[in-house]
Amino acid sequence: MAALHPRRVAWEGARTFVYAANTDAYWWLSDTVGHYLGIMYQLQLCETRLRLQAEADALYAEAGAWRARLDDLLDTHPATASILTQMINETTSRLP
Repeated sequence: MAALHPRRVAWEGARTFVYAANTDAYWWLSDTVGHYLGIMYQLQLCETRLRLQAEADALYAEAGAWRARLDDLLDTHPATASILTQMINETTSRLP
């Protein structure tokens, strides 16, 4: 298995989560985030979806917020890098 660079995983996760939050893939991602990362991350994803729908310029701010969240997650729980990578890959395959 290739080594996973935590900052790269956080960046890819942020991009993917924010893009998916405004598509039909959101519903699958939301359930998966809740299951693997916890209810607080699931609620934050819901907030991201709402902001993206309400504010046209929220995309970059949300991507930055998710990168910081995922960086913190990977700093405190490095073992989540592999599950996060799997979530990113699966979510990407579900995107339009």
